[in-house]
Amino acid sequence: MYPAEIVIPMKAELTDSGFEELLTADEVDNTLKKEGTTLVVINSVCGCAAGACRPGVLMAVHNSTKRPDRLTTSFAGFDVEAVNKVRQHLLPYPPSSPAIALFKDGELVSIVERHQIEGRPAQVIAQHLINEFNKFCN
Repeated sequence: MYPAEIVIPMKAELTDSGFEELLTADEVDNTLKKEGTTLVVINSVCGCAAGACRPGVLMAVHNSTKRPDRLTTSFAGFDVEAVNKVRQHLLPYPPSSPAIALFKDGELVSIVERHQIEGRPAQVIAQHLINEFNKFCN
C-alpha cells in the first residue's frame, strides 16, 4: 500500500474537481447499479496517471457538452477493497491502473486501459472520452 502523503495530493487532483471517492466494495456496487452514467477512474501513482490520465479526464469533463451523471475515483494500491470491486465489474478486462471506465445503467460501455494511456498526450485521451460521453451520456 502506498503512503498517504504520496497518494492524497494525487487523489485531490480529481476530488477537488468534483470526483466522488469510492472507498469500499459496497460504495462501488451501490454507485454502479444506479441508473444513468458513471465514470470511474482507477487512479495511480505512475507517471502516465500524472501526465496523461488525470489531465485527460479533467479536460474531458470540463470541456464536454455531455458529461456522465456521476464522476468517481478509487486509487490503486491504496483503496484496495474498492479497486478490487471495480475490477470485478471490468471483467473480462485484466487489471489496469490507471484505467478509465464508463458505465451506463450498471453496464460497462467503454474502457481505457493503461496501454491506451501510456505514451499518449492528455489531449488525445480527453478527445476520446468526449467522444464516448457524446455516445453514452445525456
